[in-house]
Amino acid sequence: MNDLKYNDEQIRGMLKGINNIAVVGLSKNPYAVSYGVAKYLQQNGYRIIPVNPNADEVLGEKCYPNLDSIPESVELVNVFRREDALPAVIQEALEQKVPAIWLQLGLECAEGAAAAEKQKVLLIQDRCLRREHQRLL
Repeated sequence: MNDLKYNDEQIRGMLKGINNIAVVGLSKNPYAVSYGVAKYLQQNGYRIIPVNPNADEVLGEKCYPNLDSIPESVELVNVFRREDALPAVIQEALEQKVPAIWLQLGLECAEGAAAAEKQKVLLIQDRCLRREHQRLL
């Protein structure tokens, strides 16, 4: 189910106002959806920060094992992980004071959405960041 809580203008504004996107679960496999979405974002001017404990580098960027280990500010966390991993990833993003979290198409987390809402953090669920970027910008 799409999270229709946020309208197109809010999402468009967020996408225009960010530079750094941590991609949690970014695969080094060029045929993986996460790789394709991250490559698209990179080609459209965003700085991609891969989060994958099993890779040293993806798309020419150093990989980090988790959000806590990223030494710079992150403005959006784009998540490609199984649903059972979502509460922990969302909690880690909230602890890092990341202003926005994006759960890719097919991913939802009621517990994480409630925690994000409580902290007034934008959390988009069950939408493809690439598709939304193409549609809105």
